[in-house]
Amino acid sequence: MFEQVLDPVNGSLGLSALCAVLPLLTLFVLLGALRVKAWIAGLVALLVALLVAVVLYSMPVDQALLSATEGAAFGFFPILWIVLNAIWVYNLTVETGHFDVLRRSFEKVSPDQRIQAIIIAFCFGALLEALAGFGTPVAITVVMLMALGFAPLKAAAVALIANTAPVAFGALATPIVTLATVTSGVNDDPGLTVDNLGAMVGRQTPILAIVVPLVLVFVVDGKRGVRQTWPVALVSGLAFALAQFVAANYISVPLTDIIAALVSAAAIVAMLRVWTPAESPDLAREAVAAGGGRHTGEVGAGATAGEELGDRPGSQGPRDPGAPASREDGPVVPDTRGEVLKAYAPYLIIIVIFSIANISAVKTALAASPWTTVFAWPGLDVFGPGSDTELASTSYTFNWLPAAGTLMILAGILTMVVLRISPARGLRAYGRTYAELKWAIVTVMAVLALAYVMNQSGQTTSLGAWLAQTGAFFAFLSPILGWIGVAVTGSDTSANALFGALQVQTAAGAGLDPVLLAAANTSGGVLGKMVSPQNLAIAAAAVGMAGKEGELFRKVFGWSLVLLLGMCVIVVLQSTGALSWMIP
Repeated sequence: MFEQVLDPVNGSLGLSALCAVLPLLTLFVLLGALRVKAWIAGLVALLVALLVAVVLYSMPVDQALLSATEGAAFGFFPILWIVLNAIWVYNLTVETGHFDVLRRSFEKVSPDQRIQAIIIAFCFGALLEALAGFGTPVAITVVMLMALGFAPLKAAAVALIANTAPVAFGALATPIVTLATVTSGVNDDPGLTVDNLGAMVGRQTPILAIVVPLVLVFVVDGKRGVRQTWPVALVSGLAFALAQFVAANYISVPLTDIIAALVSAAAIVAMLRVWTPAESPDLAREAVAAGGGRHTGEVGAGATAGEELGDRPGSQGPRDPGAPASREDGPVVPDTRGEVLKAYAPYLIIIVIFSIANISAVKTALAASPWTTVFAWPGLDVFGPGSDTELASTSYTFNWLPAAGTLMILAGILTMVVLRISPARGLRAYGRTYAELKWAIVTVMAVLALAYVMNQSGQTTSLGAWLAQTGAFFAFLSPILGWIGVAVTGSDTSANALFGALQVQTAAGAGLDPVLLAAANTSGGVLGKMVSPQNLAIAAAAVGMAGKEGELFRKVFGWSLVLLLGMCVIVVLQSTGALSWMIP
């Protein structure tokens, strides 16, 4: 048994908080300053957290290690279980060449690069974020944009900036699932559930979504781009925002980005039937004339980014004899309607499966035994300060059938049937997915283990109590904390695991709404995605600019700060009478 102590270091809350921050500082310094590989940084930071827990917080060694094992288990299931299976489904489409069919179908919607940036980076990128997350949208959309003639730096900047509004609900709402788990484990507020937190985030990020398409067309073509294409950019942003709000609050939190991406894309297609830009300049030719032509062999460089991420965007792999011809095979044969339908089939299958799983009766049935089992983590016995009740986080939920990752496996099997992929070939692709993501697996499990050790040893509690002394001003700092977490780790899920508990504990001490600040951690975090070293490396490698991440960083850093400031203002207003009615 272990009972947390708020100020274990010399009876001082300040000193205890200073010691509690050591694991986070270790992670940040190793990743941000020393540029150590993420999996190594995660393991070292975990070791520091264990030492602080045992030596300074007097947590028994067995309880500290058990906390780490529970966190690592949660990191694999359900978190990595979603990501791995989602990327496998994507890899199946690459195997057969149908991913190229999908790319060409986007190209036909509009020849205007400014509109293509919205369709591919914003809409399709949001769909990829919804299904996989963890850098996948950037790696894939960068390659697609370059295949359409975008200059390297511009393609990378567009992909990074677009990968903001959808991030909170990425990988079937994995960041919010994580947030609900770590926050409900340290605070008994009934609102700290997936549905309620998703609803709150769905009242913050949609405001951001309205602006992002306008920023994209500005990045692509400056003031002229905004002046000539603002109607379609605004329609896209508004459609995405409205769909994201409605889906997060009234339909399904895991399906939020899928619905928003499809609604936004449909709105663009409908808009283009009745409106076209007054002028569609050939931006690729203008770039060449200005000396900004594309680098030789840029598209092929996409494999480098994919290998770092764990997939291979744009690579074909062995193709079925009857698969559609790709651009690299020689003259492009027009895609038949059937092949286009097959290219979209995996995403339609996913939508149908998750829609069925979220029907109230089905959802209730799957939440019961034997499909879902909740049990106390063996041997773990942790109580909060002065409490006679065990922490909720010491219980583990094993929902093996309704888990999003399991539903993705079902979607993958149906995709194999539709695309006529043999079981042997599908299994080989599945094995490759795990092999390619091996270091990502270690990283995520280490970061979640770190978070659980900090939360259950009381380190997070000490930090929260200390930060609560800032009072109402913490509402402004809350999104910044999330931004820092994502900027360093590259993951909104990891940032929520690190700071989610801290946010709600600080909220309780400062008299602020814990649901609001927990959501603010997620919503602020999405804006750190574009400046995270992980995402910068993926984007730079994809456009053949490995080693020039600093140039790309300068291109997007200003946008990140401006949008972050806007989110801070939104959260402050929601914490006061001005917009407090927006809190569910």
